[in-house]
Amino acid sequence: MRADAARNLTAVLQAGARLLAEDPGTSMAAIAAAAGVDRTTVHRRFASREALLSAVFQAKLDSAEQVLDEARLTEAPVPVALHRYLEGIIPVSRQWPVDTRRMMQKDPEASIRRQEQSARLDAFVRRTIDEGYLRAGTDADWARAVLDGLVDTAAHKFPAMDPPQAADLVASTFLSGLGAT
Repeated sequence: MRADAARNLTAVLQAGARLLAEDPGTSMAAIAAAAGVDRTTVHRRFASREALLSAVFQAKLDSAEQVLDEARLTEAPVPVALHRYLEGIIPVSRQWPVDTRRMMQKDPEASIRRQEQSARLDAFVRRTIDEGYLRAGTDADWARAVLDGLVDTAAHKFPAMDPPQAADLVASTFLSGLGAT
């Protein structure tokens, strides 16, 4: 893909993610305008809004998978892995604000990918409990929901906070709020 075509695709996907998160009925013309490209450019690449939405979800899943890989959730010490995950996933959540649950209903392959990613994070949360970083007896599902809520809050309620600072705050809140001490 030519460099300008790649830039245009990225601009369309990011504009689509932002606008479709705000209003799932956003027109392709509005997405094209927000991306700074011609409407025909969008239609040439995506036959429908659903096709564009599917590409946005795939981009979000790709980004999240990269964050999970780079965080080294099974190898790195828990605080290090947690911080790496947070520092990566907060920008991903900001860049791709669409809710993947909608796509999961329509795309079984995307649903499987999302479930695999979720299982990796679930295992990490169980590891935080097993290694004593969270209070013994803490329900892993509850801890995971708390972590997800903290990430969502940092990403979307505090968009001006830079990712390292947001990661520090979320990690501290997660580990101290449920901590062993």
